[in-house]
Amino acid sequence: MDQQSMAALLSKFRIDFADVIAVPDVSKKPKEETIEWFEQLIRPYKADESAPGGTGITQSELLALKDKTYRHMRLRELLQHYSMKANLVVMTLPIPQKGTVSAPLYMAWLETLTKDMPPFMLVRGNQTSVLTFYS
Repeated sequence: MDQQSMAALLSKFRIDFADVIAVPDVSKKPKEETIEWFEQLIRPYKADESAPGGTGITQSELLALKDKTYRHMRLRELLQHYSMKANLVVMTLPIPQKGTVSAPLYMAWLETLTKDMPPFMLVRGNQTSVLTFYS
């Protein structure tokens, strides 16, 4: 049903599309190679817990945000599988709550989603899907 609704919405807005795929298993754990890739990505930005005024990514932050981090890694896998041949990928920009995630980890999430991908447009929103259509 989600696919039919999305196809109808795209047609209503006269957006050409070849196929609509409802992406499954977003909450599944990412593959080990994706986790290793992410670890390599953040290695230069890791910080010691005891460093005063640290601006890096601490181990406690990684543990506290493990589910969100895994979700971004899993989204990367799905994007690579379904969107590598796309002319443009449009996605809602993940918006963190103030004070919950460090800047280096947030930027690593964005890099995870977009690195080596087709052109990407991250759209700022309030995490609510809203489209206005006048007929």
